[in-house]
Amino acid sequence: ADALRFPPFEPAWPKARLPAGRSIFDCLRQGDLLLHHPFESFDPVVRFLREAVDDPEVLAIKQTIYRTGAQSVPMELLIEAARRGKEVMCVVELKARFDEEANINWAERLEAVGAQVVYGIVGLKTHAKLLLVTRREGKRLHRYVHLSTGNYNPRTARLYTDVGCLSADPGLAGDADALFLQLASQVKLKAPRNLVTAPFGLHRRMLAHLAQVADAGRAGFAARVVVKVNALTDPALIRALAAASQAGAAIDLIVRGACMLPPGIAGLTDRIRVRSVIGRFLEHTRVLYFRWGPTDADEVLYLSSADWMTRNMLGRIEIAWPVRDPALRQRVIDECLVPYLHDSL
Repeated sequence: ADALRFPPFEPAWPKARLPAGRSIFDCLRQGDLLLHHPFESFDPVVRFLREAVDDPEVLAIKQTIYRTGAQSVPMELLIEAARRGKEVMCVVELKARFDEEANINWAERLEAVGAQVVYGIVGLKTHAKLLLVTRREGKRLHRYVHLSTGNYNPRTARLYTDVGCLSADPGLAGDADALFLQLASQVKLKAPRNLVTAPFGLHRRMLAHLAQVADAGRAGFAARVVVKVNALTDPALIRALAAASQAGAAIDLIVRGACMLPPGIAGLTDRIRVRSVIGRFLEHTRVLYFRWGPTDADEVLYLSSADWMTRNMLGRIEIAWPVRDPALRQRVIDECLVPYLHDSL
């Protein structure tokens, strides 16, 4: 039986960016940290949260909880933070499939120690993955944020492919804070400038980028789309992909599960390629790449919590965020897209 099992796999620790003994907040002030799970360990995320709990200068911790499991170190840390008098806010999704009972139990334990527990906006499942820390540094407050394509679940982080980003970027962190405020108060706020959120703007943004790509194709410029998601079923996005293809764009879709792109649309055969990669780890990363011209200004790459399904775009709280650092953007392309496009096994 052992011959049929994969050998044990140990995720790597990003030693170059997170050396032992150095504060993670100091590291993040030097630049963003990208974590590619399960190839890289989920432990830096837990360390980020633990350091926030232990640091007397940290005033507030806010987190979304979708699927975290019955046994969860991150949840225990949030409970400890509330016990220590920090402001703790958790947006708990009670309808997270398979984890409903666990999430109810965590919500009750958090409320018992004084944490603010929010259940999101009625009718919209909260599927976004965010963790926000507010820290007092001198006379000013600084925010640090973790954004992810996957859940705050250390167990599944060893089995699912996902990408997370730890950042001190004021734009990303400020937008995350505004989203938490919106979920807690349900007031209408200004559209975020860095995060793209569903159901408020993500669908429109994706359609707008596909239209840009189609315009570039018709004008004879570089026109390229690569999308890696778990499912592609939204009719409007499918029509926009077809239109971009017919305008001359080259399109690759890496879709693990349901893909409802209809066969037989004129002009699609040569310019839309669809593949599903099934391997040792569950493919869970959502990566969205668009190019609509010859310069770097005509390119954008997003990481996202959302699949290209109508329920995700219009019926859930989701996030996508652009990877602006050129080196990190290239790393995502090299690790999360290129190997899948060349996988012929």
